[in-house]
Amino acid sequence: MTHVIFDPCIRDGACADVCPVACILPGQPEAVWPWYYVDPDACIDCGDCVLVCPVDAICAAEQLPRRHTAALALNTRFFRERRG
Repeated sequence: MTHVIFDPCIRDGACADVCPVACILPGQPEAVWPWYYVDPDACIDCGDCVLVCPVDAICAAEQLPRRHTAALALNTRFFRERRG
């Protein structure tokens, strides 16, 4: 299962910097896509991103707090639209 980034993401990029498979991308434009997003097809579930997030805004999808479940749908939509 992939990891998911959710509110309160502050877009500092630490997660993308440590990702060994470069599967974390910033949403653009930021007003529409406010967070970084994890490619579910590329994520290897290493957890490095979780360790460096300064605001605890990343977790495994299956551990996503109920109040943040919309973030999983947003993450899926982000990559679906990128792939056309």
